[in-house]
Amino acid sequence: MRSRLAVTALALATALTAGTALPATADSAASSAPASAKPTVQDILDELPDDVVAGALIRRDGVGATAGPVTADAHFRIGSVTKVFTNTVVLQLVAEHRIDVEAPARRYVPGLMPAAYDRVTVRQLLDHTSGLPKPAATPGPADGPGWWLMSVTPQDALRDSFAAAPGTPPPPGDEQQYNGLNSLVLGLIVEKVTGHSFAHELERRILQPLHLNHTSLPAADDPRIPSPHAQVFVDGQDVSEQSPYPWAEGGMISTAADLDRFITALFRGRLLPPAQQKLAFDVPKADSAENNKNCFGTDACFSVGGMMRYKLPGGAYAWGKTGSRPGWDNGFFATKSLSHRVVYSLNPTGTGSDFQHIQAIVTAALAD
Repeated sequence: MRSRLAVTALALATALTAGTALPATADSAASSAPASAKPTVQDILDELPDDVVAGALIRRDGVGATAGPVTADAHFRIGSVTKVFTNTVVLQLVAEHRIDVEAPARRYVPGLMPAAYDRVTVRQLLDHTSGLPKPAATPGPADGPGWWLMSVTPQDALRDSFAAAPGTPPPPGDEQQYNGLNSLVLGLIVEKVTGHSFAHELERRILQPLHLNHTSLPAADDPRIPSPHAQVFVDGQDVSEQSPYPWAEGGMISTAADLDRFITALFRGRLLPPAQQKLAFDVPKADSAENNKNCFGTDACFSVGGMMRYKLPGGAYAWGKTGSRPGWDNGFFATKSLSHRVVYSLNPTGTGSDFQHIQAIVTAALAD
């Protein structure tokens, strides 16, 4: 059954503040718990929906729970969580010696990037230290009616972004700046190296072997989303069906159960040989760019595998990725040992940021 949810005009990618104490949202969500107790995932769900979140789906250690008009088996647009799939495919090709992670990216896609970026390596695309320019504008409400069905090709997105880039790019490798253009280049490298579409390689290498039967990368002209799913609105317009043009950067659709299976397989080394498995968790020794809103503090937080390293309040690290599309804010995180793992999907109302909700959920879900 499809349920009407009001959502934000443009759901922004969310990130987690490393080491920050549990926010006030979580405290109020656990008001029924003893004062000395830490809020649990269920405590948080019991206080939803609220003014900020219209629906929530959380799967902790393989067990799903919901709040509001959303079902545990709902499909959702995973946004930038797609990047972890993309980086995994690239690392598989590295393991097969078809891509050299230290080679200049232009070797594989000549002519795609201007000569000013000829020193950018594949590794630097993977860990966001490439110094690629700010992405050009993408379709949004300012584009008028039907903006959610508009699309832009990866090649055009890159061309427009490079054309608008000011001055000389920063030296690659010096700082980490989260940038979806990296993933677009990586997807095109996969296609050039294999001779197949990125969607084909994704299906063959990850989705089929793991039996992720509810996960897909739709074609750019396919706005559909399988049922069940939340019915989401922007400014009164139903945008549940929308263009998945972000492609290798953010175009995939999945479910909590499928994402749980994916991260479990990834963390257990089922998708990568040992050398590439180690590389997937390698975070560069680089500064976080001054205007980087995805890593907090001065240190880099994204790994070669495309995952965010997140420091839990107790000092241990969790690894995962956030992502969003209009109507959905999603993510997965797990301890490296898989002692705990969580997949979440929220439907924001558009009246405020759901950042604190996400932080509270992840902190509660990964606590012992």
